[in-house]
Amino acid sequence: MVKSDAPVGLEQPEKIHLPRTSESEALKKIRHTTSHVMAMAVQKLFPKVQVTIGPWIENGFYYDFDSPTPFTEKDLKAIKKEMVKIINRKLPVIREEVSREEAERRIRAINEPYKLEILADLEEPITIYHLGDAWWDLCAGPHVDNTADLNPDAIELETVAGAYWRGDETKAQLQRIYGTAWETPEQLAEYKRRKEEALRRDHRKLGKELGLFIFADPVGPGLPLWTPKGTVLRSTLEDFLKQEQLKRGYLPVVTPHIARIDLFKTSGHWQKYKEDMFPMMAEDDDARHEEQGFVLKPMNCPFHIQIFKSELRSYRELPMRLAEFGTVYRYEQSGELGGLTRVRGFTVDDSHLFVTPEQLDQEFLQVVDLIRFVFNSLQLKNFRARLSFRDPDSDKYIGSDDAWEKAQNAIQRAAETLNLPHFVGIGEAAFYGPKLDFIFQDALEREWQLGTVQVDYNLPERFDLEYVAEDGMRKRPVMIHRAPFGSLERLIGILIEEYAGDFPLWLAPVQIRLLPVTEEQLSFCRQTVEQMRRLNIRAEVDESGERLGKLIRNAEKEKIPVMAVVGAKELESNALSIRTRAAGELGSLPVAEVIERLKTAILHYGEF
Repeated sequence: MVKSDAPVGLEQPEKIHLPRTSESEALKKIRHTTSHVMAMAVQKLFPKVQVTIGPWIENGFYYDFDSPTPFTEKDLKAIKKEMVKIINRKLPVIREEVSREEAERRIRAINEPYKLEILADLEEPITIYHLGDAWWDLCAGPHVDNTADLNPDAIELETVAGAYWRGDETKAQLQRIYGTAWETPEQLAEYKRRKEEALRRDHRKLGKELGLFIFADPVGPGLPLWTPKGTVLRSTLEDFLKQEQLKRGYLPVVTPHIARIDLFKTSGHWQKYKEDMFPMMAEDDDARHEEQGFVLKPMNCPFHIQIFKSELRSYRELPMRLAEFGTVYRYEQSGELGGLTRVRGFTVDDSHLFVTPEQLDQEFLQVVDLIRFVFNSLQLKNFRARLSFRDPDSDKYIGSDDAWEKAQNAIQRAAETLNLPHFVGIGEAAFYGPKLDFIFQDALEREWQLGTVQVDYNLPERFDLEYVAEDGMRKRPVMIHRAPFGSLERLIGILIEEYAGDFPLWLAPVQIRLLPVTEEQLSFCRQTVEQMRRLNIRAEVDESGERLGKLIRNAEKEKIPVMAVVGAKELESNALSIRTRAAGELGSLPVAEVIERLKTAILHYGEF
């Protein structure tokens, strides 16, 4: 949902594409080399600083330094100035292969202990990259041929952050300098523009301004508290999906927030996911030692499995589609939390479908159809599918090769049958099965994972699930895990930023606000609002007594979709003078017509 501020009829400037590093070999070389130039500049200006690692990231690069004093904004400017000097020296970037012994000798000669730790983890051949004969580091590359290939006007040092050596909070605290580098100054300018726009759209900022949610220290980080307006927004999304699911044959269920550890041992979560779960609650030390206790659930699927398994099912009951807005808990590290998009307690629009093997393909297609309906209703148009498959060289997965092959083939068939734009993500599968993940690109070309569908042959096997087939034999069902939203918290955070807080009419916590010019119109406004609320229109009256101009500005600031000015003339004619954020002044309309138009627009997910 992108809104342009350019005047109608003027030619739009050509859109500048900003590829991610992983999409551009040229940017990978530029950013990797720029990180080395930055590290060289830092050590030239601050000789006591030691370097650790300096990789490229999707929008730039960083380097971690062990520095006796904190870096300041003034230091960043000095570092950038020194980087320009290095670039202008036109130093060749030279790759050298050395033995492990020779690498260790050189590292000890310059007294860089972090490099020794890095060296211990490297496989041969050991490669070193030099900037001329002035500086070097252990590195696998790739790099540009010469520092002259870097454009100083397309480079910017951005921020300084704290980072623990190797991400371990028991080890040394380092300083991480983030930077970005591009092929052209125009790309850098567009990147900076998008950063500024991202700050304007930041859901943490807008969420506070619009009064949707808060975080409170006494509650704890990563645990949002929803205000009345935010709760209306959540409930509207929940009701929307619940109603659609009922139409499609889903059965609602509710499950507890905690369970015995044994449940998650059977599912494999305890063995494969333990570090991401909240600690066990045990009655005493013996129970703790024996791992007998309760944990907060990280997933809903084992609970739904128990409901399916509570009685022997017939093939006539399948597919069985169990659905729940279930709150789960993940013990995310403090440094990984980020507003609503990374939290410790979140609600998943979870459903688990138990199907016969013959029903699998059709049910999978119908789930994808539901996800597309959801995205379309939310005005999310720009997405592609990732076929999240297992990495055959990893040991993090459970289940047989045959089960994985069947599940991955089912997802591949679905993507091809629906002609979905898709790509394969090796290693992105859940530990129990492959997924079809929907990757949404927002107005700033950032990518977010939203809906997901997973095919699972493994959990039915681990929980010994059965149904009675048509021939009277007991057979194993297949499970489909699916969540069109992914999680309510993450989805709302993304929607706030995509809409810049300007929600579509059907989603807006307040859909229409009546603005009385004087106190004489207050009674009429209250009666009209009461009439609208009886029809499930979210309406309110501004009773602050401010002047009309201030009432309008306040409503615009709070991004109310429809404003209705009520003066003496409107009171006399039983009308409302309508002003919308989308279309501006619409003039005076009878109250009955306003209500009818609101009802129709809300019902069809449209605008007034």
